[in-house]
Amino acid sequence: MILIPTLAALAGGYWWQSQRAEKPADFALYGNIDLRQVSLAFNGDARIVTLSVQEGDHVHPGQVLGNLDADRLTHQLAEATAQLEAQRQLVLRAHNGSRPEEIAQARASVAASEADAAYARNQLDRLQKVASTSSGEAVSRQDLDNAKSALDAANARLENARKALELAVLGPRKEDVAQAEALQKAAEAKVAYLRRLLADTTLIAPANAVVRNRLLEPGDMASPEKPVYSLAIVDPKWVRAFVSETDLGRLRPGMAAKVSADSFPGRQFDGWIGFISPVAEFTPKSVQTEELRPSLAYEVRVFVKDQNDELRLGMPATVRLVPAGGDQQHPASSS
Repeated sequence: MILIPTLAALAGGYWWQSQRAEKPADFALYGNIDLRQVSLAFNGDARIVTLSVQEGDHVHPGQVLGNLDADRLTHQLAEATAQLEAQRQLVLRAHNGSRPEEIAQARASVAASEADAAYARNQLDRLQKVASTSSGEAVSRQDLDNAKSALDAANARLENARKALELAVLGPRKEDVAQAEALQKAAEAKVAYLRRLLADTTLIAPANAVVRNRLLEPGDMASPEKPVYSLAIVDPKWVRAFVSETDLGRLRPGMAAKVSADSFPGRQFDGWIGFISPVAEFTPKSVQTEELRPSLAYEVRVFVKDQNDELRLGMPATVRLVPAGGDQQHPASSS
């Protein structure tokens, strides 16, 4: 009879221990809401003309936030575009070669030069015959020299016309075509560069964010080193918490969690563990657990779903993991 109560007590103890092992004691992580911030500046040096948003405004990707004075760049781009078009026409001319009309004109020039050379040859021959029949008395030596010079000049013009005809038939050299194409590429690069500079006169929002600070005003000189806005990226948003080495084994990336904040009593935000630091560090004093403050711990980022953008940077938050069996896996998020 004594054996039965003893076995019952042992079975009850075993059941209590097994239930305790299957459902680990709940524990909380304490930290602060964190998010990424951007210092947004113009990628150019000019005077600010317009700024379109204020502190607290929500902005979306691609939204125009401001503009610089772009008058000079607009004129430079127009000039460079015209020069590019002129160079393109030169390249087209080089590829097409001489027109039939130009070749015909060169042939006509050769025919005219041949006629001039024949006339000069006839004039010289006539004077030489007169000089030979008159023993040099009817024609002076100077007239013969002038006729000889005229023939030489006519022959030179004829040779020049023939060479021009050859060039017209052959067309431009490969080197000339390559030079024209290289100049066209240089003109295209200049136009692309000026277009990039012109685009840089417009400040664009990079992501969904809230304007924290407006640091410059219209009329100020902008530069890449001078931020115009300070933006707070609203997504992703996470709780930066710390866990001791003894509790580190309870966590794994993707584990579901619930996040609460004092500003929203009775509410919980869905979240998941997105990052567990592989390196231990000293816990910051802002963590509200005295047992962790003097010790080394591991940083944990618990990403939070905050569609209405209610959680604010630096807000204290408490994270509780969803018990085993009820947790949901979430896709890994970038840290």
